[in-house]
Amino acid sequence: MSLLKKIGLFACLFVVTSFAVLAQNEDEEEVSKLPNVKISNLDGDDIDIASYGDNKKITVISFWATWCAPCKKELNSIAELYDQWQEDYCLEVLAVSTDDTRSSDKVQAYVDGVGWEYDVLLDANEDLKRALNIQLVPYTVVVDAEGDIIYEHSGYVKGDEYELEEIIKEIYDETGSECDE
Repeated sequence: MSLLKKIGLFACLFVVTSFAVLAQNEDEEEVSKLPNVKISNLDGDDIDIASYGDNKKITVISFWATWCAPCKKELNSIAELYDQWQEDYCLEVLAVSTDDTRSSDKVQAYVDGVGWEYDVLLDANEDLKRALNIQLVPYTVVVDAEGDIIYEHSGYVKGDEYELEEIIKEIYDETGSECDE
């Protein structure tokens, strides 16, 4: 058999195998939960991030850094909608800073300056970022009222907050939350 035919046969087998694996993965779609990773709040208290998956609320987790302009734009845009989102969807937003220990002191000053109503957490060693396999910020994770990670998104452009709201609304309509009572 010629080398060209062998390469063609190998390519066909690779494509068929890839499709079979993809189809199997779609059938076995695994639901992810928040990992048991402790990070600190602005007061220095350790918080197990998994506890936010147990509170019966939809939780939006936005990974950001003080040096990241798109991150701050995203969280500032969400801040404008946050009160309405809390009322409509009974949710909470966590702003998880990935600033390292040298720059984490800038986080409190920035948050105070913009007046975010979110819980702000510090992932200075990037333990949570690594556990969720996040490469770049801004990165957004949405957790439903049962604690399942339903949506993940990397990057931010103006208007993404409205697409995020559509995802939140869909999750809320499907699962509801404790605020329904």
